[in-house]
Amino acid sequence: MVALTFPDGARREYQDGISGLDIAKGISPSLAKRTVAMAIDGDVRDLSEEIRSGGKIEFLNREDPRALELIRHDCAHVLAEAVQALWPGTQVTIGPVIDNGFYYDFFRNEPFTLDDLPVIEKKMREIIARDKPFTCEVWSRDEAKRVFRDKGELFKVELVDAIPADQQIKIYKQGDWFDLCRGPHMTSTGKVGNAFKLMKVAGAYWRGDSNREMLSRIYGTAFAKQEDLDAYLKQMEEAEKRDHRKLGREMDLFHFQEEGPGVVFWHAKGWTIFQELIAYMRRRLKGTYQEVNAPQLLDKSLWETSGHWGWFRENMFMARSAGEATDDDRVFAIKPMNCPGHIQIFKHGLKSYRELPMRLAEFGLVHRYEPSGALHGLMRVRGFTQDDAHVFCTDEQMASECLRINDLILSTYADFGFEEVVVKLSTRPDKRVGTDAMWDRAEAIMTKVLGDISTRSGGRIKTGINPGEGAFYGPKFEYILRDAIGRDWQCGTTQVDFNLPERFGAFYIDHDGSKQPPVMIHRAICGSMERFLGVLIEHFAGHFPLWLSPVQAVVATITSDADEYAKEMTAAALRAGLRVESDLRNEKINYKVREHSHAKVPVLLVVGRKEAAERTVSIRRLGKEGQQVMPLEAALAMLADEAVPPDVRRLRQAA
Repeated sequence: MVALTFPDGARREYQDGISGLDIAKGISPSLAKRTVAMAIDGDVRDLSEEIRSGGKIEFLNREDPRALELIRHDCAHVLAEAVQALWPGTQVTIGPVIDNGFYYDFFRNEPFTLDDLPVIEKKMREIIARDKPFTCEVWSRDEAKRVFRDKGELFKVELVDAIPADQQIKIYKQGDWFDLCRGPHMTSTGKVGNAFKLMKVAGAYWRGDSNREMLSRIYGTAFAKQEDLDAYLKQMEEAEKRDHRKLGREMDLFHFQEEGPGVVFWHAKGWTIFQELIAYMRRRLKGTYQEVNAPQLLDKSLWETSGHWGWFRENMFMARSAGEATDDDRVFAIKPMNCPGHIQIFKHGLKSYRELPMRLAEFGLVHRYEPSGALHGLMRVRGFTQDDAHVFCTDEQMASECLRINDLILSTYADFGFEEVVVKLSTRPDKRVGTDAMWDRAEAIMTKVLGDISTRSGGRIKTGINPGEGAFYGPKFEYILRDAIGRDWQCGTTQVDFNLPERFGAFYIDHDGSKQPPVMIHRAICGSMERFLGVLIEHFAGHFPLWLSPVQAVVATITSDADEYAKEMTAAALRAGLRVESDLRNEKINYKVREHSHAKVPVLLVVGRKEAAERTVSIRRLGKEGQQVMPLEAALAMLADEAVPPDVRRLRQAA
């Protein structure tokens, strides 16, 4: 017998091997009808699976958040069946669920095009309407390879060979069509519903190996309800308009080119925003952090000591002298992170407990290898700047320092308009350094701090746990912010490290004269400054607040009679601290307005013969109808006040 506990606390015993479907039928036919899967102790399983051990049982319907992955997984199987029905001889490979959807890779002589997607969708709807049940069979390894080989599914044969010997070979059928799959699935294809959409096609190498076959990949998404799909498609449409790569071209901010894959060519306007971000962060750190700078090239021995050579080498760039006559045959690494360099700075000179916490900050340029297929504008690059800091402190100071960092991170995000933030604690991964006792201590302290973060915010800041997602040297907090169209971005981190200082022999002299290794807290707020700027471009859709705009205003003339007045205005605006340009071209004012609006210039200062005579200016705001006429001096004073960064404004108000 197996004992099962239900969500209401009721406990019942059943015959060993009973299926979830039989239990649901025994409770209520309507329950069985609306249930698509079950969870045993939180593990989602097929409803038809035999239950061999007791635990907590839950029945999942389509609206349960946990069923969304099943809907997408099943939809991928329906997609594969539809493709093979339409194009016999096409081989199916793998089709996983991914963030916001799924994809399936196919091997065929002619790649799919966007024109194929409506045809495939129509066939998918036919398959869903048939409502064939999903059934699971366990085959022998030899049988599975024989059947797939006979079908010409050679990629499936290779996948069978890759399954570990101690794992079962599961085959899921939906009517006559079947696929190699671990499961679980819902009860039938009809449960997928019609709230799905095939999104795009792309090429992909088999198993990501550029030496293997090129496959044709179809991306799709699916939801439990049509309104959820509609909302997602609307978000994607808005995201396309806000794409930072598109806006970067329109606003003349940056570009990429093949000779420098994954590194940014900053144009003057983009570099202005970048430097404004750096200046903002420097002001926020002033008085509490010491800004330092560690070398770009360091001998590999340093990275061997830190552990990065063993844990991270595949992501590091190496360097050595190219000259033939050099007597220095050492191997260097271009730094992928700043922490080993900061430890060397901490170690330089004896430190007392009275000097702790010591907070070292650096806007450090780092390089990490990312596969070319993973590169994505500013969001995924190989060379980037970290707003990095390391706090060296005692055990007793660790919790308070984490809370201090938390307050700095949250207030920084608020200054950029991000009010919805989630803080998650990522715990020990399988691949890690340090003792279990060390990890126990770090996780216990950070769990308490996580509770304090929620309490201090009055519950406004949501918190959670990411099991097994910590860094290899310690647990960490991850800060996830939500942008203007509802997308989530993981940016800031706070990582506790008991390991690295000990590896390098770093210590301070405690109050009793003993040598003690400091706790090291790795901290980043923006994370990658490049990526954070990409997030800001999309968050604001290029409509930056005035203090962050690369060009804050353009003085545009209506007629040449106002040229001298426009030049005088431009000079006065520059003296007032505004980033301003003038447009004296012999073009119609409507043309100038359209052009500068397209470039996302927030303010146009329009002047003609009348304004020059009256020493006024007509102010037009980006994205707003109408205009405001003001005396020149008042207009410039108003704009200069609007252009004050939020942190500076707070200081002025507090003074």
